[in-house]
Amino acid sequence: MSCCGTPPTLDEMDEVSRLVSGKLAAFLRTLRDASFAVGSREGQDAAALLAEGYGEKPGLLRSAFKHLFSARKADWEKFDGIFDAFWLGRRVRARVATSGAPANANNPATKGIAQDKAQQGAGSTLDQAATDDDAGQHERSGEGRAEGASRAETIAETDFRKLSDPAEIAEAHAVAARLARVMRTRLTRRDLARRRGYRLDLRRTIHRNISHGGVPISLVMRRRKEKPLRLVILLDASGSMSMYTGAFLRFIHGVLDEFREAEAFLFHTRLAHVSDAMKERDAQRALDRLSMLAQGAGGGTRIGESLAAFNRWHAARVIHSRTCVMIVSDGYETGDAALLGREMKALARRCRRIVWLNPMMGWDGYALEAAGMKAALPHVDMLAPAHTLKSLAALEPYLAKL
Repeated sequence: MSCCGTPPTLDEMDEVSRLVSGKLAAFLRTLRDASFAVGSREGQDAAALLAEGYGEKPGLLRSAFKHLFSARKADWEKFDGIFDAFWLGRRVRARVATSGAPANANNPATKGIAQDKAQQGAGSTLDQAATDDDAGQHERSGEGRAEGASRAETIAETDFRKLSDPAEIAEAHAVAARLARVMRTRLTRRDLARRRGYRLDLRRTIHRNISHGGVPISLVMRRRKEKPLRLVILLDASGSMSMYTGAFLRFIHGVLDEFREAEAFLFHTRLAHVSDAMKERDAQRALDRLSMLAQGAGGGTRIGESLAAFNRWHAARVIHSRTCVMIVSDGYETGDAALLGREMKALARRCRRIVWLNPMMGWDGYALEAAGMKAALPHVDMLAPAHTLKSLAALEPYLAKL
């Protein structure tokens, strides 16, 4: 190897490249052994991701590889365990054995299923949200329920841009709003379960029982005070995102209606705070009010300038230590990409997590080539597609861990 400060030689670079290629080839074999449908095209895309520097951030590499290699729900559920076992050498956490998973979980495939058992709720969350109204619309016969479930599943897996029937579009929007309600219910229950634990406050117990001669007759218990999860959503309403804006507006309406702490902003060439408009109980009235606030929507996108306005005027008010900022955008920046990178870095210092949802990631052949996406990626904790209702439901296990 070369000395400190000396650039690596071509032979050293070739050796590193061979080591990385060998490691990637072994990982692809591991995935194939776990029944993943991995071909040469996926291998080339994975190599390109490593060449782009994704390997320097394991969390980002896991997210990119997960979306690249997970073609089925079963793949998605077990991928994290396989990735962590292969690349990070992590063992299954002790709590997994108590949740109904097999005690012997050394097999990477079995480990993945156990470690991500919480993610299995994503599919059931979506099914519950999508079929609530179907039960009342169909006859109580088995055939009616089967048709309703099949229709709901089809809509859940269909890209928003491919929904052309007005009835299907309306149904998808309604499911998006109900999905927000279901996610809030599940997250609240998990918060309550975590808060059931308590411990003795010795100092206050002694003080309270002085009159009893120090005998601890009346106990004072200490509970951990937790701030509730707050969601701050920034939605790109530019022309390139017009096919997805409607569904996400319904989703945001549901979030603001159900989450105790949530804020929403719309951006294109400028930033607009839309929480008050979206808190209308009637979704259509909310969208009508929003149209008046979003003048200029459908044009270009100045993400960096919009984030600068958010950081300067709104961040101190709407962000606390348990805030997840959710940015919904394709990353096509028509302004200064370097400004976007600086503002993303400033935002990452303030909040707990940044989730970037890019609907274009669900398109065949899509590559993260946009300058805005490249500038933002180093500061993103989770990058995921959001082109279907099912991809939105998959966010719930991640939010539950915040």
